[in-house]
Amino acid sequence: MSKTNALLTACKLGDIDIANRVVMAPMTRNRADADGTPNSLMRDHYSQRASAGLIVAEGTWPVAAGQAYNRQPGIETPKHIQGWRAVTDAVHQQGGKIVLQVMHAGRIGSHHIKGSEVATVAPSAIKARGEVHTDSAGMQPYDMPTELSTEEVWQVIDEHRQAAKNALEAGFDGVELHCTSGYLPMQFLCSDSNQRTDEFGKNVQGRAKFAAECLRAMASVFGAGRVGLRINPGNRFNDTKDEFPAVSHVALLEAIADLDLAYLHMMRAPIETIDAFKMGREAFKGALIINDGFSSESATAAVSAEQAEAVSFARHYVANPDLVERIASDLPLAKLDRKTLYTPGSKGYTDYSKA
Repeated sequence: MSKTNALLTACKLGDIDIANRVVMAPMTRNRADADGTPNSLMRDHYSQRASAGLIVAEGTWPVAAGQAYNRQPGIETPKHIQGWRAVTDAVHQQGGKIVLQVMHAGRIGSHHIKGSEVATVAPSAIKARGEVHTDSAGMQPYDMPTELSTEEVWQVIDEHRQAAKNALEAGFDGVELHCTSGYLPMQFLCSDSNQRTDEFGKNVQGRAKFAAECLRAMASVFGAGRVGLRINPGNRFNDTKDEFPAVSHVALLEAIADLDLAYLHMMRAPIETIDAFKMGREAFKGALIINDGFSSESATAAVSAEQAEAVSFARHYVANPDLVERIASDLPLAKLDRKTLYTPGSKGYTDYSKA
């Protein structure tokens, strides 16, 4: 295939029809209002990038206990739903498709961000090493989490169902579960952060159960054909470690094999001993989106070789709202400004120009 017909042809991700195979990856950008409500700045940012075959909107907390960062959006309240509805309407008006990444941070939290009245929870009462930036107090260590009871785990799973219901009301075309980067589903999956002895622990199948049940809960709202999963075997971000990461992630994929999810969003493994893309092709029978470090040329080669149905881009989408058009016309890509990735305001967010 040529560059044009490889990346710019239509395909299906489960029940989601996409016009091209260029996916905008979810990226934390910290531009929501203080209470987590998406605003007009976010509406403009996403609508500028609506020519993507699919936009995966940034990690969004389902409940206040799941918030990780200041100015991170939520999908819990009527205001959140209304704010996101303006975003999805703007994307749809441009002919785009957009799904919401649901992200529960678990133990990666601080009372300086969520408020002292909001609990920080985890599979086990093990504090994550590291610090997080807070607007009110600068860099702060993560809070000591409270271990969820078995009943409380099921309640958190139901919170993911409600988040999907809210996302449907907000007009999203689907949802994606964030199961990497040291957040709650990965905390359950990994042997270091999950020391439980109930049905959500003990062994690799038990550790995989939380993410699998969250996906089933979300699928009960949208249908499995509009639910995706993002994973990254071997990722140790946010102090997450696993004795056998490949085994754990294969166990998770086996646990959801009957679901027929829309897609698996697989990030390149950060350790050489794991070929994550090969794992995704062998252990997951649906559509595969691959991510991390792709150029238009390498993405074209991957799609042409049927290594994946689509490729997602992160940093290229920061500085190139017209990434699809630039790929189609073989135009050079603009460079991102790393200093403005997480700062408030329009600079480095909606002020990148189109070619």
